[in-house]
Amino acid sequence: MTVPEGPGPHRRADEPSVVPVLEVGGSHVTAAAVDLDRARIADGTRRRLPLRPGIGPEDFLATLAEAANGVLAVGALGACTDGGVRTDGGAFPARGARPDRGAFPDQGTHPDHGAPADRGAHPDRGARADQGAYPDQGMYPDRGAHPSLGGHPAVGAHAALGTWGIAVPGPFDYARGIARYHGVGKFASLDGLAVGDLLTPRLNPRPTRLRFLNDASAFALGARLTAHPGSRRLVAITLGTGVGSAFLDRGTIVEDDPRVPPEGRVDLLTVDGRPLEDTVSTRAMTAHYMDRTGRPVDGLRELTARAAADDATARDIITSALHALGGALAPWLTAFEADTVVFGGSITAAWPLIGSPLTAGLSHHTPSLARLTLSARADGEDQALLGAAAFAARGA
Repeated sequence: MTVPEGPGPHRRADEPSVVPVLEVGGSHVTAAAVDLDRARIADGTRRRLPLRPGIGPEDFLATLAEAANGVLAVGALGACTDGGVRTDGGAFPARGARPDRGAFPDQGTHPDHGAPADRGAHPDRGARADQGAYPDQGMYPDRGAHPSLGGHPAVGAHAALGTWGIAVPGPFDYARGIARYHGVGKFASLDGLAVGDLLTPRLNPRPTRLRFLNDASAFALGARLTAHPGSRRLVAITLGTGVGSAFLDRGTIVEDDPRVPPEGRVDLLTVDGRPLEDTVSTRAMTAHYMDRTGRPVDGLRELTARAAADDATARDIITSALHALGGALAPWLTAFEADTVVFGGSITAAWPLIGSPLTAGLSHHTPSLARLTLSARADGEDQALLGAAAFAARGA
């Protein structure tokens, strides 16, 4: 089974041009309005709030609502929407085009995308059986070229706030909007929380629908939309607290298919009989460094900084981990016939260090994989927000 929810090349007349979104990370929640015509975050709408470790259900919902309502404020959307429809039924005056402000820098690590635990009765990442696949992206005949191809079309005529796109880490029941975080330490207290039902009445104006998807899937959709619109089979890997993944076949999320790991989850793979995340994750790599040097290291950012500063142990740990990741991915990339692999998360800051061992791990299994297009996106949060918006717009 595939999840037919990739962003497509055309926006139907009934699809919103500006879409409100949330992205939940391991330490934060970010809300924004996404301008799909320009494939970027609308100016002045980003709201980022911290999520403390072990946060309880009430505080979690309150934080999401606070971030979201900051974006829903008439001033926030009105300031950057050309002729958009206000929530009270009026119209915002048309505004001139704003220049592209470029990508935002990486704003935090991506959380793991679920332990290999039960994902609940609805493990899919937002499937809808009534929708088909979307064709390749690229040009927008009705509004000029996609910004990534050099065009800068005018913003669309309306900002529909009825549907939100919400990217959250797994395990999560995406179809029903219910957290399945049993045994996931930082979110364990949220297990069983009906996020969708309980968040909806806290938003003002109240949305007609919340559409949830996995954060790695959102990252993949955003990366394809902005950087790889011509990719037929794109794989996204996020490396941070854990390992997240998504497989896109011409913009369609693929999960239940013999060409991909179970549920499309790379974190369920093994290396030498052990879970992949025992080798490739913040927890694993920082623990290995501590074991070998006796010195603590504060996350992947510090570890990669030490490697870049010629710390031989840090460099060896990163090199070994990425070589192992390449070996674990290789058979699946071959089976999927991937043409592009995009990496996100905190480890992308060390791309000059990790590109070579990763490629070596891939090509050791299958030499032809050395020809894959590999790229790293330091603006992972932006990509996830864009992907969540495209996902929401297709179901609006």
